[in-house]
Amino acid sequence: MHTGAIGDIDALTGLPGYDAFLADNSREIQRAEQESASVSLALFDLDFFTRVNREHGEAVGDAVLVALAKQLTAGAGERGRVYRFGGDAMMLLLPGVAKESAFLLAEEARKGFDRTHEFSTADRKELLSLTVSVGLAAYPDDGGKDIDVVRKANEAVYRAKVSGRNKVCLAREEKMVTKTSHYTQGQLEGLSRLAKREGLNESVLLREALDDLLRKYNR
Repeated sequence: MHTGAIGDIDALTGLPGYDAFLADNSREIQRAEQESASVSLALFDLDFFTRVNREHGEAVGDAVLVALAKQLTAGAGERGRVYRFGGDAMMLLLPGVAKESAFLLAEEARKGFDRTHEFSTADRKELLSLTVSVGLAAYPDDGGKDIDVVRKANEAVYRAKVSGRNKVCLAREEKMVTKTSHYTQGQLEGLSRLAKREGLNESVLLREALDDLLRKYNR
């Protein structure tokens, strides 16, 4: 498997490398702290990638990495940036994106990659069923420093691996549900206005309100 890089650009995938990610992540979290915003990280790790290299050859393994890089980059669009984090892991940095939205994006990417892929080699075509495990963490929900959020994303992807693979796991053990399933359009618009006025994330306001409700009825 080719893992060389030119500067901070990975030579195989064309993605920025680990050092570039560390610098960008630190800068975005500093900015988020000043602006009371969120930064989310989604760490994608290919399932059974060692087996792919062993059974199908490193050329196919490289093609798998390129395919994942292209899909993640296309899916992120203008919302985030994808990095070659190391080995078969790729990190999606999402500045200004709260955890709920990042979860939906990561889940969409995971589902999109969960299919049979076709790769051509010099003498044959290979059909491979591929999946990824994803660990999701966010500033400030899961840590107040850049290194803390990275560590939580690593822990989350490990939990995704040991609990069955091919899933998105959060930095904390909690079930993520979309707020659009439970609120009216008018409530969501009011929440958005309040968040802008107070300079806070919508998810922070929702959790604060839920905590107040639980305290009220659990006396």
